[in-house]
Amino acid sequence: MRALLTESPVRAIAFAIGIVLIAFQVWLLFEPQQPLFERPVHLSAMLVLLFLYKPLEAEALPRALRVAIDTLLILGAIAVLGYYITGFERLTTRMENVSPIFATDIFFGALLVFLLLEGSRRAVGMILVWVLLAFIAYAFWGNVLPGWLNFRGFDVEAATEITTMTTAGVLGITTSTSVSFVFYFILFGAFYSAVGGGQLFIDLAIRAAGRATGGTAKAAIIGSSLMGSISGSAVANVVSTGVFTIPLMKRTGLSAHRAAGIEAIASTGGQLMPPIMGVAAFVMAELLGMPYAQIALAGLIPAVAFYLALILVVDLSARREGVRALTAEEVSETDAIGPRLHLIIPPILLIGLLVNGFSASYSAVIAAAACLVVPFLRRATRIGPKQVAEALRDAPKQAAEVAVPIAAIGLIIAVAVQSNLALKFASSLLSLSEGSVYLSLMLAMVGCIVMGMGLPTVAAYIIGAVLFVPAIQDLGIAPLAAHFFIFYYCVLSMVTPPVALASFAAAAVGQASTVKTSLSAFGLSLVAFFVPFAFVFDPGVLAQGSAAQIGFSALSLLASTALWAVAFGGWAGRPLGWPMRCVIGATGLVAVIAPSGSTLWLVALIAGWAITIGVAILSRRSPERLPNPAE
Repeated sequence: MRALLTESPVRAIAFAIGIVLIAFQVWLLFEPQQPLFERPVHLSAMLVLLFLYKPLEAEALPRALRVAIDTLLILGAIAVLGYYITGFERLTTRMENVSPIFATDIFFGALLVFLLLEGSRRAVGMILVWVLLAFIAYAFWGNVLPGWLNFRGFDVEAATEITTMTTAGVLGITTSTSVSFVFYFILFGAFYSAVGGGQLFIDLAIRAAGRATGGTAKAAIIGSSLMGSISGSAVANVVSTGVFTIPLMKRTGLSAHRAAGIEAIASTGGQLMPPIMGVAAFVMAELLGMPYAQIALAGLIPAVAFYLALILVVDLSARREGVRALTAEEVSETDAIGPRLHLIIPPILLIGLLVNGFSASYSAVIAAAACLVVPFLRRATRIGPKQVAEALRDAPKQAAEVAVPIAAIGLIIAVAVQSNLALKFASSLLSLSEGSVYLSLMLAMVGCIVMGMGLPTVAAYIIGAVLFVPAIQDLGIAPLAAHFFIFYYCVLSMVTPPVALASFAAAAVGQASTVKTSLSAFGLSLVAFFVPFAFVFDPGVLAQGSAAQIGFSALSLLASTALWAVAFGGWAGRPLGWPMRCVIGATGLVAVIAPSGSTLWLVALIAGWAITIGVAILSRRSPERLPNPAE
């Protein structure tokens, strides 16, 4: 810990602020405060931490000038906090659209927006900043746009009020999500990784699947799904697990871009896997007014279908391509599981608390506390001050990189809602699709993927929820299904070319071509690409309905996606030609999209499996015609 604190005065200050922030968040858990107190404190601390951990990178400027700029930004964040604290009583008692707006409100509102723009640039890059600037410009100059985009525009006073003086803008639902949910789960993820939980997941996956056909790819998928269930970030998952899994896959004969593509799509799916889904899932809970546990339960069947389809397609592809499995000696190179198996207790405790009705934030804090106790059950896993200090540093740092961009997205929500853009966009989408459910969903799908190119999933989801969900709901689709539809495709945008953040991260780790990696990951994602259409028409897929209905829906989805996987894997006892793969794929696609139990669904499912099983039986009767996979 001493080495960590003495690394630099700046890091020591950031570490101390992080400790205070953790204490503040734990206090809020037991003593909730007014939104216009807790949210400005949280957001200001996150801005300060972000500017400390991510200093200005502009080599053309002298170092002294860069330090001066960062110092001014930090002082600006502190000044904004002072504004909200000193004006707390006035801000909480004023009447919106009635009470006066002062010059200080405009100044500090503009300062906060500027800090959020710069913080977002440092955290996630310029793409989100350009989107934010576009919405800010629309707020002021929407009156010059034609057609349904036209609206009268806001003056400076109105823009200040709706974006920074109420709980409907940057201090609205996105910052509320960061305060109430995201921080606590990031805290748990940081502590669990620090005590070796992530490595345990990877080793468990290798031990479980390493010697099977396509074992290294399966181990990567299983390990990334387990790690993703506690991290909720595709890029972070790629970086943390890819350094182990990608070299392992390359060792067994997979090309660099194929190995990186598998890791990219497996890590991306982690945002779909409960109990800790992506940050967007917490925002979804807030938007729907549902307990997070209900969101996590609804996401379970689609996530299982996603990963089982991936495992099946890499298994069949390995059989077709002759990829070898790991040897017993290679599997035994991993550390023994038994002496570390007790480290599985914290995530199990987290799930148990959620299932038993405890709040998501309370469950995450208790599970994080368990991470400090459980390692001491065995001598081999005991932790020291270094691991604790790393967790205490990493949690606030990671939280700042999430909190600042999603707070900035509050600008988009405020402008879209107050300008009536969301409703007008929904009406235009319905008009364009002429009321067709399938066409509307296809347009929304394309829109989510396009918006997600280069944007964090949560940013793409919030924009999609504001613009597309109202239109989808107007078609008679349930709110939960509509939000999950948007969420799912915004997650998949992380591996959709040309800008695929998870694929780029995997390519860097695996030293592979970014283009080939992106195409490989996108190709693999197609195996579960139309799953959202299943839960739009079948609420049982989202765990809605009776136990029998949910069970039937789950089996239906698994059987349908398995057919799709056979088509992409290209193997049914022998290599399948493209005509046969297209036929099987078409039946799988129809079975996924058609409502479960309908005649079309039944015919497609029977036809697809009859062809697949028939080919497999014929191949077993004529083994001499099969190629040797080892050649």
